[in-house]
Amino acid sequence: MTKVNFTVDVMKEYKIARIKGIAPDWPNIHSLNIDSYILVPDPGISAKAQICYDNDALYVRLTAKEKNILKRYTGLLDPVANDSCLEFFFCPIWGDDRYFNFEFNPLGAMYIGFGHGMHDLVRQVPQNGKSLFGVVTFDVPDGWGISFRIPYSFIRMYFPAFAPKSGVKIRANCQKCGDETEQPHYISWNPITNKTPTFHWPKDYGCMIFE
Repeated sequence: MTKVNFTVDVMKEYKIARIKGIAPDWPNIHSLNIDSYILVPDPGISAKAQICYDNDALYVRLTAKEKNILKRYTGLLDPVANDSCLEFFFCPIWGDDRYFNFEFNPLGAMYIGFGHGMHDLVRQVPQNGKSLFGVVTFDVPDGWGISFRIPYSFIRMYFPAFAPKSGVKIRANCQKCGDETEQPHYISWNPITNKTPTFHWPKDYGCMIFE
């Protein structure tokens, strides 16, 4: 484990709502805007994220307004970021730069990675992944969306001390991309400041606080 000083020029904050009940009431969960562009100018695509939690899991809902949606990949090991893609990256323990990256295309194909960065990222292939993470795809006006859950039992296989409760902070970022779409684009919630732009740079993640 590498301990790092999470100090960046820009660190947005988002409060992760605590929920009660069988499922998140998404219309009442506040959203964040994925609107910081890198490498290419504004592609005319907008995206949002909502995150909440209960005693068992994190719940994530990502949506994008995107006219020319690209959706090809369905395989377990396919490169989903080449399609239209929505992503959630997070470091479960503050000060520990190891992170998970969850990436999805509109067909629900997913990529899950774990590591310190691209140099040592290891793809995770859990058995029955779509069921484990409760992956649901859906349409929105002029776009698409995905929702999923991240059980604490999964997180604690890597971070046994992970214990979300009011006031606890994690580092995270939400992204919209599409390497091979009609208009390639790279958009994040917290701005990317690394000299070699990449989403795989935990120092550029924002702060999320459990309510």
